[in-house]
Amino acid sequence: MDSQNRFDSKGTYLLARAEALLGLGVVAFLALRHLGEIRWGPFILFFASIDLVGYVPGAIAHRKARGKPISRVYHALYNTMHSFLWNAAVAGAWSLAVRPEWALLAIPIHLLGDRALFGNFFKPFAVPFEPEALPAFTTFEASLARTTT
Repeated sequence: MDSQNRFDSKGTYLLARAEALLGLGVVAFLALRHLGEIRWGPFILFFASIDLVGYVPGAIAHRKARGKPISRVYHALYNTMHSFLWNAAVAGAWSLAVRPEWALLAIPIHLLGDRALFGNFFKPFAVPFEPEALPAFTTFEASLARTTT
């Protein structure tokens, strides 16, 4: 992907997932190393709130819509809640208001886990909320593969 061609090939997509897997390994190691110092209430709150706010409402709307488009608000909620930018602000605010703590590792564990293990990155407004191969992209990808071999 570059500034003029904003798509990933299968190879670059796998590289992005591999980088996320490395990051996930680092934060999982830190969590295991400090297991006894993690407050589990905040950890569960940080981990679960990302999907409770960012994924679940859109998933419900998507299923209820039965193939029809849903509001872009759901994509925006997903993208916001799954953003390192937003979550850095959340972690910073928590650290200032409460304290810095190991429970905050729930955030990168969730975000990097989604990217590395499930391949979920941001959701463009132009695609369905739940992953679905778009015919135009499938055709484009096949055409691109023919020109690069």
